[in-house]
Amino acid sequence: MSNDLLTIIDQDGKTQKGKDPGLPKDELQRLYRLMVATRLLDERGLAMQRQGRIGFYLQSTGQEASHLGAAYALADRDWLFPAYRQPGILLLRDISIDKIVSEWLGNSGDTSKGRQMPVHYSFREANFVSISSPIGTQLTHAAGAGMAARIRGDDTVFMTFCGDGGTSSNDFHTGLNFAGVTKAPVVFVCENNGWAISVPQCKQTASESMAIKAQAYGMPGVRVDGNDILAVYRVCKEAVDRARRGDGPTLVETVTYRMASHSSSDDAARYRDATEYEAWKKKDPIARFQLYLKQRKLWDETFEAEVVETAKAKLAEGVKLAEARANLGPESLFDDVFMNLTPQLKAQRQELAELMSKGGVGADVGHFPL
Repeated sequence: MSNDLLTIIDQDGKTQKGKDPGLPKDELQRLYRLMVATRLLDERGLAMQRQGRIGFYLQSTGQEASHLGAAYALADRDWLFPAYRQPGILLLRDISIDKIVSEWLGNSGDTSKGRQMPVHYSFREANFVSISSPIGTQLTHAAGAGMAARIRGDDTVFMTFCGDGGTSSNDFHTGLNFAGVTKAPVVFVCENNGWAISVPQCKQTASESMAIKAQAYGMPGVRVDGNDILAVYRVCKEAVDRARRGDGPTLVETVTYRMASHSSSDDAARYRDATEYEAWKKKDPIARFQLYLKQRKLWDETFEAEVVETAKAKLAEGVKLAEARANLGPESLFDDVFMNLTPQLKAQRQELAELMSKGGVGADVGHFPL
């Protein structure tokens, strides 16, 4: 286990000798499209929250390379147990914009039927397990799923994410300990973005790094430049291959930065130094990858314009489709709870229906208040 930070793309866009993973040209351009689309999705989400059209939003701005580079290393059949700052994975796995926005709205197009907070996605068709607000719970879920796959003897790999704050949760210890003992095929990705809401890393842990914590659980720990998408992909591909061979889990620490506030309810300017922010702003992962593509003659102004306009058009159409969908009525709260409703619930449903028919309860139940 080394605390060295693996980097492939230098700040000028050139690659360090012998480290480029050699992805095909069309895949490199696809990754760039996904990074740009993810950034624009975030901008639209925050704008809609500020306009009062949705109640809450969490941005991944500055962390696009970290989660897209990691998830790109997986096979389509592999599973993801995400935190709440990896929206690009949905685009990578071809989830349509209207389904994503419907989740923000909690309307009839939402897979969770309005029962989750905005930005807490769940997409079975993408093997993308429901996001949960409690910090770290997804780590034990992934470990358990990995243990089950190992018992079954299949070669599925499970990838799960947390932030630097997540390493202080009970589930971090439990998840990594079980996965280490059982050699579960899990890749634990800690996106170290420097801040657990308003708590800086120096107050989060006394360890030299997050990756070094892997030693206690009997697995490799790797630190990688989280703003370098090729470096993240290379490290995670090695971890995924290792897991698929049956050699057990890996902890990957992607060193990145949360450019936005923690959420639409937070103001990072109240606790974060502007000098620190400006220094990281110069390390923007999209700009850096753009320089790399330019070096490879895979990027020019015409390509950039097409990428941005295509993403914006898809966004506009997706938002339009999502906002045209009907809201769920209050009566839907009785659905999908029990296979067979209890007599008490049937009575409550009838009481609610009668109250609604008299105008005592409206269908406009509002948005999540945060």
